Amino acid sequence: MTGNPTDHNDTENLLRRIEKLEKINAALMNRVERSLDQQANAYSMFQTAIGLESQVRVRTEELKSALTNLENVNGELTAARDASDRANSVKTRFFTAVSHDVLQPLHAAQLSLSALIDSTSSADQQRLAMQVDHALASVEELLRTMLDISKLEAGVIKPKIQAIALEPLFDSLVLDMKPLVATRGLRLKQHCKGLAVKSDPLMLRRVLQNLLANALHYTRQGGILLAARRRSGHVRIEVWDTGPGIPEIERDRIFEEFQRGSTSVDNHRGGFGLGLSIVARMAQTLEHPITMCSRIGQGTCFAIEAPETSAILPSVNQLQHAPAHGPGMGLAETRVLVIDNDPNVVEAMQKLLLRWSCDVRTAQTLQDIESLIAEAEFLPQIVLADYHLDFGTYGTFAIDRLRACLGARLPAVIITADRADEITAAARERGCEILHKPVRPAELRALIQHLAN
Repeated sequence: MTGNPTDHNDTENLLRRIEKLEKINAALMNRVERSLDQQANAYSMFQTAIGLESQVRVRTEELKSALTNLENVNGELTAARDASDRANSVKTRFFTAVSHDVLQPLHAAQLSLSALIDSTSSADQQRLAMQVDHALASVEELLRTMLDISKLEAGVIKPKIQAIALEPLFDSLVLDMKPLVATRGLRLKQHCKGLAVKSDPLMLRRVLQNLLANALHYTRQGGILLAARRRSGHVRIEVWDTGPGIPEIERDRIFEEFQRGSTSVDNHRGGFGLGLSIVARMAQTLEHPITMCSRIGQGTCFAIEAPETSAILPSVNQLQHAPAHGPGMGLAETRVLVIDNDPNVVEAMQKLLLRWSCDVRTAQTLQDIESLIAEAEFLPQIVLADYHLDFGTYGTFAIDRLRACLGARLPAVIITADRADEITAAARERGCEILHKPVRPAELRALIQHLAN
């Protein structure tokens, strides 16, 4: 029996519609499920965001607290640094003042002692006087070392870099050291072929002086060599000795303060072990690398390197080594005016100059100078003026006044224990020579000879 075609078509249409609706329903269910999943993920992310925000807030508070603590620590460090700078400044001023007050009588003592040495003929008295002179020189060296350390620590020493010819510097150093070397039966040689470096002349000289003194201190036999040689745009300056060498255990601290080697020739004389520490500090200030090599039983070499230059300029005052001739040392009848507010210094200087056959007048104040000018009975050829006079006046004022009345070309020497840059600048501005207390008589005599001629 064949069914009704219409019913059959309706059934097929219905089935197709049901299938279509099922697909639509499945799609709708998938969309609903995805939407629910997204909502669940969004909620989870929302919860996570809330948790992260809370952590960020906590970390922010911790960071703010850390920054506050850091600011407090920085404030404390700044205050500590300022206090340290003030302490260094006070210490430097203290050592400067103490050094000046001590060097003043030391200056008078060395002048008097020189006059005593010149006037005595007894061998025993000469020997005793030389012992006193050596002791005074040791005191002077210790005071200068203390002042140098104080200034280096405070950072007030500023190198004045210029071209320095090494040959005259070496000549001067060797000439200074030869008498000491000869008493030990040692040899002292130098080797330098027209080399020049860029450095501070006074600081470089001090470094080499200390290295030579250190070599002499530890050398029993043989000798010492001061040498210089080119090395890759620099000059390597070396001080060799034939001493016992430095034990391995002492080498790491050899440049520290208060370190004295166990192999010293003069252990019985004591000492503070400051020489090499000054060398290290000055070399660092000059930016000159310093090295050391040593072999036990053979000797030691200390070396510094400075930039080489082609400019050849003299770096040392060779006047201090000018030879003396005759009882008047070549100064007979030289008219010298001494200006100093310390009666002991005036008396000592007067006796020394009279010993050299000079014609001497003295003044302690500007009023004394006005009286000397008014009398017009004495026309000085050379003026030796202390820098610090009474009542805040300076030796430069006295020199200016004398030159205004007696002639602008009147030679003058500023003598002071104060090594401040402004004093050196004031002397140079006036074309004056400058000597630092305590003045070595040989250096003074040579300078007067030069100025008088």
